[in-house]
Amino acid sequence: MANEKQPITIKKYANRRLYNTGTSAYVTLEDLAVMVKKGEDFVVFDAKSGDDITHSVLTQIIFEQEGKVGQSLLPITFLRQIIRFYGDSMQMLVPSYLEFTMDKLTSEQGKFRDKVAGGFGAPLAGPVFGSIEEQTRKNMALFNQALAMFSPFAPPAAPTAEKPAEEPTEPTAKSDIEEMKRQLDELQKRIEGIASKE
Repeated sequence: MANEKQPITIKKYANRRLYNTGTSAYVTLEDLAVMVKKGEDFVVFDAKSGDDITHSVLTQIIFEQEGKVGQSLLPITFLRQIIRFYGDSMQMLVPSYLEFTMDKLTSEQGKFRDKVAGGFGAPLAGPVFGSIEEQTRKNMALFNQALAMFSPFAPPAAPTAEKPAEEPTEPTAKSDIEEMKRQLDELQKRIEGIASKE
């Protein structure tokens, strides 16, 4: 499998040409798009500086794909919403949420394809979009549960008569790190438990 091997190294030269070191041949953005669709992993480095520019090259691939007639996947409202998140306090959560949602969509794509195939000859929009909408609701619920496990995002518990509010103390850096590790371990266990119930 491609993800068990080291990613292929692509070098980008000053003349904007991309060189696949695995095949010793120049490639185009279209060739890289085909590699992505096949599940082949690669990293792109600037040949002069050595900087990892994979993110910007993948973004260029998306830009080119979106420019093709009939290929657009990203609705204008989605693009506007993404732009609004830049510099917003929620910006740090957006990549995690999008990655989580895309992972779920990828893992469920077989079910969606079956529904689409089974929908021919019947009104298609109802069953297919109903399934996608239901899956989106489940994804949001799972993501909210995951966020609730992180104390910075969870509302503080209200003090009760049996347990009065404690005086705030200055935590040490070491205890903060240990607490974060504990919360991450707990989050991972809960996500695995939630996913296994699906």
